[in-house]
Amino acid sequence: MLPDDSKPFHVVCDASDFAIGCALMQFDDEGRERVVSYQSRQMKPAERNYPVHDKELLAMRYALIKFRVYLLGEQTFAVYTDHASLRTAMKSPHLSQRMARWLSFFAEYNFVVHYKPGKYNILADALSRRPGYDPRTVLGRQVIDDENEDDDHCAVCIASGINLTNVSPEMDLRDEIVAAYADDAVYAGIVAYLRAPSDETLGALSCNTRNQIDRYHLDGDLLCYNIDKFDAPRVVVPNDDDL
Repeated sequence: MLPDDSKPFHVVCDASDFAIGCALMQFDDEGRERVVSYQSRQMKPAERNYPVHDKELLAMRYALIKFRVYLLGEQTFAVYTDHASLRTAMKSPHLSQRMARWLSFFAEYNFVVHYKPGKYNILADALSRRPGYDPRTVLGRQVIDDENEDDDHCAVCIASGINLTNVSPEMDLRDEIVAAYADDAVYAGIVAYLRAPSDETLGALSCNTRNQIDRYHLDGDLLCYNIDKFDAPRVVVPNDDDL
């Protein structure tokens, strides 16, 4: 789902022996848990030598960096991990040098850590175990070096080396998506405004949608969305069970 700033966010994260993964989550109006964004990466060689505790903290740190623009602020959010000791890790008097360096970073955020047993932490677990990240099955593959991990804008999903504006659905599917906008209560209004901007079409949108309208644009008839100027455009698919 698209991020809704009026609803609280929460994060799930996990680490395997060779990768870390996380997801930014929200509950929709029906109370169903929805994914806002996925993130994962292969561990660097040195990180694969971390103890399990530090690998899990690495996954948490990675999640907070990637979703920074949504999570920084006064509102408390939850971080779910399947490593129970992380709930008290930042209050422990026995900190590794690495953890001590990370404390100032964690202090920027207002969050509470909750334990989520591994059998329920399925999403983050799967992201941290992508076969393409496993060095045992992809010998010789270059480790993904997330050099910009600490940049302020790294909370968005940047398509490295891929121009998503050149990737479009097949024509039949494209037509079905465009036709379905008319039956979607939210996206029909956005499309109407973008085609004919006016006080009337803008006023027909909800307050939350108006606040985010600059993130939308039309690519032909397709509605596209960008989290911010660093984000590759994403095709917006209406809420239609047939799509």
